[in-house]
Amino acid sequence: MDKFTCLRAIAAPLPMNNIDTDMIIPQHHLTTIKRTGLGIHAFSSIRYHDDGTEREDFVLNKPACRSAEILITGANFGCGSSREHAPWALKDFGIKCIIAPSFADIFYGNCFKNAILPIILPQKTIDLLLDDADSGANAIITVDLEQQQITGPDGGVVSFEVDPYRRHCLLNGLDDIDLTLEKQDIIRDYEAARRLTQPWLFKD
Repeated sequence: MDKFTCLRAIAAPLPMNNIDTDMIIPQHHLTTIKRTGLGIHAFSSIRYHDDGTEREDFVLNKPACRSAEILITGANFGCGSSREHAPWALKDFGIKCIIAPSFADIFYGNCFKNAILPIILPQKTIDLLLDDADSGANAIITVDLEQQQITGPDGGVVSFEVDPYRRHCLLNGLDDIDLTLEKQDIIRDYEAARRLTQPWLFKD
């Protein structure tokens, strides 16, 4: 998994509450188990017209935000069905950090498993960051996970908190498999001991 340490990037404002996973990636795009190629379909129901052309007023279609890697949005982001394709689509689009007042629990956990940093901040702070993000290409925000700080375009600093375990995993690029492999010596010793005490469980 990719490491997340410090990100300096354009922030796109999407001040909508209750954006569900079907809005993030509609169900008819869930026919693949690949984590790539889904970015083009992210937010497709509000990003494109019925004929497939882009909606010019949608924030991620605007020239200043096409390369945005940070999304600042509303409460209860990622609600609805617990589809893993939602963070896959955002990651494939290029989003590496989402800042919101609250997240749906399953989506929140899935973000960490896909090297996306979800940050929870009070609504008043979100409103200030949304104002910064309205600056378009000048809305450069720095997210420092190690220091747990966000620095805005004007130099203002906001602190945030992330669960220490999840922070450790992101900083070191560790997913569930990587964490298991860190214990491979213990696992190997355990299996060797079981071969001695319960050899009938093993077929060589």
